[in-house]
Amino acid sequence: MANKIAANLAARGEDRAVAETAQHIVDYWDPTMRSTLLSAEPNRLSLIARRAVEKLSSR
Repeated sequence: MANKIAANLAARGEDRAVAETAQHIVDYWDPTMRSTLLSAEPNRLSLIARRAVEKLSSR
């Protein structure tokens, strides 16, 4: 699902898409979903989704 969100936001530019993907996850995903995403295999994520997860991990 993170890849789909990232793909939908990609037209806004990579940096903005990363920020907005991360914010969407914070705003709308429950803690279990976020935890699962943060432990996901990074190579299964698109570049934007991966960067969003990295951004969330550093919070």
